[in-house]
Amino acid sequence: MSDLVWKLDLPPIDPLPERTQKYLAICEEKLGIVPNVLRAYLFDMAKFDGFIAMYNDLMLGESGLSKLEREMIAVVVSSINRCWYCQVAHGAAVREFSGDPALGEAMVMNYRAAPLDARTRAMLDFAALVTEASAKVSEADRDALRGHGFSERDIFDIIAVVGFFSMSNRVASATGMEPNPEYHARAR
Repeated sequence: MSDLVWKLDLPPIDPLPERTQKYLAICEEKLGIVPNVLRAYLFDMAKFDGFIAMYNDLMLGESGLSKLEREMIAVVVSSINRCWYCQVAHGAAVREFSGDPALGEAMVMNYRAAPLDARTRAMLDFAALVTEASAKVSEADRDALRGHGFSERDIFDIIAVVGFFSMSNRVASATGMEPNPEYHARAR
């Protein structure tokens, strides 16, 4: 495994707090890797804790959106923002959750070319709009989601996932964050 996490020289705190060591061990056990995005934040425990709290809430917490839907949103946002790290990592997650390697590839390259049902397409079109021009979102855009069965909470969750990945994409891209090489081979 490469030690290159990003292009900044910010070494991890040494020693890491015990709770952080336990969290990273769980990642290693469940994922087979410690994602580089987590390794990057180990220089500052407040930033690390904030990042994982928001990620875990938005991507793994209770939601009317499935984990696959949330990963698809992450990929659309990351593709629009041209974030190498997140396209690779979350493209792998789409392949894993969907069981469809071609879907994962289409999502990264151009979600509009992917074979999606009308509800999913509406969700991703809305996510793309929020990513590209959030100030242009109108009540008609929210009503279109309601028409596809999305609840008010679902709409908030779509927006929150877009916001989180818009921030994460910029941090990952501007710091030169590298995806773990293992992501490239996953679920193919």
